[in-house]
Formats: sequence, C-alpha cells, structure tokens
Amino acid sequence: MQENKPVLIVGLGNPGKEYELTRHNVGFMAIDNFASDGVWKKEKNALTLHDEQNGQKIIYVKPQTFMNNSGDAVAQLMAFYKIPLENLIVIHDDMDLKIGDVRQKIGGSSAGHNGIKSIDKMVGPDYKRIRIGIGHPRDFDLPINPADWVLGKFTTEQLHKIKEVIKDLIILS
Repeated sequence: MQENKPVLIVGLGNPGKEYELTRHNVGFMAIDNFASDGVWKKEKNALTLHDEQNGQKIIYVKPQTFMNNSGDAVAQLMAFYKIPLENLIVIHDDMDLKIGDVRQKIGGSSAGHNGIKSIDKMVGPDYKRIRIGIGHPRDFDLPINPADWVLGKFTTEQLHKIKEVIKDLIILS
C-alpha cells in the first residue's frame, strides 16, 4: 500500500431501491457500514465519500454503473485520483462461500463474478478483494438459478448474520 496515495475502497452492488439488501449488494452494505458519516457525492459514475483515518486518505465508492460494468467507475476514479492498483480494495459477495464466511486475497480469478470480471478487465486483477459469503442455492437444496439467487433478498436470519460479519470486518490492516 502506498501511504502517500488515497485508498479506494469499493463495495460492489447495484444501484436502486429494488436492489437494496439483496445478496449481490453485500459490498454496498459493507461500504454503508464504514462510511455512514459524511456527504456522498456523485463523481465518475459512482457515489463517493472521502474520509481520512490515521492520516491515510480513503475514498469509499459505490459504483452506479450496475454490477457488470463496475470496472468503468473504478478505472475512472483510479485514473482521476492517481491511485495505484495496490491501493484498491474491493468488497463483494461470493456464492462459493457459506453465508457470513469472509476471505481476503490479492488477485486471482473472478470465479464468475461479473463485477470482478469488469474490474479485472479495466484495471487488472492484482488488487485486494474481501469476499463475503452469501451461500449458493444448492446449499439450501433450492432449485433457483444462481443469477436469481444473487438478486434475491436475504432471510431475516441471514441478514442478521451478514450485518454482524460486516460490523466486524477489518479492511485496512
């Protein structure tokens, strides 16, 4: 991490009321948890909130391009603020993890996640990813298409678990 450059913390999700609290919007939920105070502004196809922690400038981001084009907003912000790839952190849902499990890694494949595919295409794959498990329909013996699953809403119990996990996330370490 380059300390003289801002850190771009991106939560993936889809804009709009109809997508709030859906599984695919876990990234937005995490960003809302960390960036609850302050004024959001629209810039470069995203909502951003600028903050500072321990002298480190942080830009929280919720792309407004819809999931499949998240890379557009991320690339524009990185270019505008001259943010190196090592200062990019992306928080997103992961169907291959059980609900509430969290994994962090740098780089790797998109595992079929269209938001990650878009970012990889626009800026490259070697950035920090925080993956929050949303489970897979097969975990629950549900005959649901995965695309419908990610756009579905959490049960009350699942949402409680996700909110607890998000509350305990450590993004900058």
